[in-house]
Amino acid sequence: MCYNVLCDKLCTKTMYGYCPTWALSWDYRKKGIMRDILRGNADIITLQEVETEQYHSMFFPELAQQGYDGIFLPKSRVRTMNLDKEKKAVDGCAIFFKKSKFEKVNEYHVEFNQLATREGASNTDTDMINRVSTKDNIAIVAVLRTKPGAYDASPVPAPKGLSQLLMVSTAHIHWDPALPDVKLVQTMMLVEELQKFVREASMQFRPNAPPPSLDAADLCNSMPLILCGDFNSLPDSGVYEYLSKGRLDTLHQDFEGQNYQVFMKDRHDNGVISHNFKLTSAYKDVIPFTNYTFDFKGIIDYIFYSDAHLRLHGVMGLQDEEWFRANKIIGCPHPYVPSDHFPLFAEFSLPAHPAHPALSGSSSQGPVLASSSLQHRGPR
Repeated sequence: MCYNVLCDKLCTKTMYGYCPTWALSWDYRKKGIMRDILRGNADIITLQEVETEQYHSMFFPELAQQGYDGIFLPKSRVRTMNLDKEKKAVDGCAIFFKKSKFEKVNEYHVEFNQLATREGASNTDTDMINRVSTKDNIAIVAVLRTKPGAYDASPVPAPKGLSQLLMVSTAHIHWDPALPDVKLVQTMMLVEELQKFVREASMQFRPNAPPPSLDAADLCNSMPLILCGDFNSLPDSGVYEYLSKGRLDTLHQDFEGQNYQVFMKDRHDNGVISHNFKLTSAYKDVIPFTNYTFDFKGIIDYIFYSDAHLRLHGVMGLQDEEWFRANKIIGCPHPYVPSDHFPLFAEFSLPAHPAHPALSGSSSQGPVLASSSLQHRGPR
């Protein structure tokens, strides 16, 4: 599940004047948000715009009662605040997972302004310092290991002792449509960090196995990856092209003519910057929008997955556009819809990967189809 829940601080009458004030209140919206989350019964939940106070007082305790564990990272500006009241209102990203099916073996934090500051300081890249390091967006990553309960829905018995690693990440990329270059650089930084994390995790959590002789591309694709988030980028953007195609021209229009030449210098080959993940969007060509407000309706939230490892069985569609027209809903939030974003659900199976069995953390050999149902929805 991927869901931007719309934090209370941003849910104002100024922003959403078409919605009744009572329906904008957190006390009202939180019931609908939690209902959406629990109704999905997802094995893995990724959330954006979760306020720090709400994570600790509502999301974590209520989901813990349903058998979930979770991790959370607030946006970087929390570091600059002295008052607890201010810190509690800072939003961030969270990942929850069912304890009966997964255990967390590691987590990683990505703070884009910290990465940009280090990058800019080391190469005097003024655009990096002035445009990217001033934005406090973040991403969080969990490395999960499957438990026997993850294979309960498998059509065939899982091999005894089978245990696989899965990397899950959720991100909230900068919002401003006037700064597509910032979104691109943040996304490239995220992918670069994910490549490092996969390498580290695949080496650290393989029991009794020698280091594999894999090149960078093989190593990146040696571990299943689910990348969810609010990328604030449309399907025709450079961000989407880079993630889904694995490559992007350094002269792409979304760079807005900004000079990131120093940042790009060692990251491109003949004018093309690329990554080694093979990612596919679960919702490709399925829905018309994931964000629905009075003055904007479009797809900006995504569930990407590594299709070399994960098999997509289905996604949950949104309400039909006719439903919005029939109910005279000109924008969300609305008394019927608690956020301006819609929750996305996808169902995957996680087969045992025979190519590099040691990297899965399993000693099992051979092409065993051990299905791990990450979310149950109807056929695609």
